[in-house]
Amino acid sequence: MGNFIGFKPDALNFLQLLSQNNNKEWFRANRETYDEGIVAPLRLLVDALAPDMLFIDDLLEVRPAVGKTLSRIHRDTRFSHNKSPYRSNVWIAFKRPRKTLSDSPTFFFEIMPDGWRYGMGYYSASRTTMTRFRDYIADNPRSFLATVADIRTGFALEGESYKRPLLKDQQPALADWYNKKTFALIDERRDMAPLYGPELVAILHEAFRRLAPLYQILTRLG
Repeated sequence: MGNFIGFKPDALNFLQLLSQNNNKEWFRANRETYDEGIVAPLRLLVDALAPDMLFIDDLLEVRPAVGKTLSRIHRDTRFSHNKSPYRSNVWIAFKRPRKTLSDSPTFFFEIMPDGWRYGMGYYSASRTTMTRFRDYIADNPRSFLATVADIRTGFALEGESYKRPLLKDQQPALADWYNKKTFALIDERRDMAPLYGPELVAILHEAFRRLAPLYQILTRLG
């Protein structure tokens, strides 16, 4: 598990306080808490998970840097009605470099003011990617269901679906996937206690290991 020993509760309270004080003056006054209590542990978490992620895919980006695997705290407000300068959530993401988020499946872990979550999937899959995914399901229905059988225990399949089924009389287990416009498998939690110790590495290791077979299918579709 390397040097990751968990987050401190006071540091994670920073995200809740930031959501209530989303301004430059407050952030500057509390910047040390962000750097030492949030960013530093996230870097250690990336380092702890890096060997596992490279075993899954040696092309994954695993450098523990903002803009590589760590999220940016500053929001891009140019095209948003919400002009708050900072995000109140932070995350790490493992994806292949030089691929857009829409076309590269991504492993992620995210902390929010009221909980945390982790999983794997697409931020917003392109139409071409989803067409290839549906073709794979149609050509390999049994093997696909066998691959995802274990994954669906504990992970919710999220993402917008088409209002009308794309295929009539398709078995429900396949239709859940086939009718998605984009998707991600997510386990969302409210108990913050696991974040405060090194066992978080083992939780994410086991989760990403279970998601790896589906990830391998998705990478072959690109």
